[in-house]
Amino acid sequence: MEPTERPLLTGDQARAGRALAQVSLDVVGHRAGLDPDQLRSFERGGDDLGAAQNDALREALEDHGVQFLAEDDDAGYGVRQKFNQSKVKRIENWENEGGPAYEDDI
Repeated sequence: MEPTERPLLTGDQARAGRALAQVSLDVVGHRAGLDPDQLRSFERGGDDLGAAQNDALREALEDHGVQFLAEDDDAGYGVRQKFNQSKVKRIENWENEGGPAYEDDI
């Protein structure tokens, strides 16, 4: 996977995004191909990530519904959830409609 031209994430953006998505270091780290201790250190400002690792982390968080906001003339950078609360409730209802999944379900 080649890194894209998007700005690199900072540790505080990664930590805030993970908090918004309510996802653990283990889950995000596994999805991004990072050791959870390495991710924790990055979030705390200790370790830097390479461009490819940073891009993989961004994709992992975006897969969990996090959007990253670029800095502009009016405000600094930030994070937000992809869906508003109304959409989140609808998605949760849709996910719960079918009952439990079984091995033969697709």
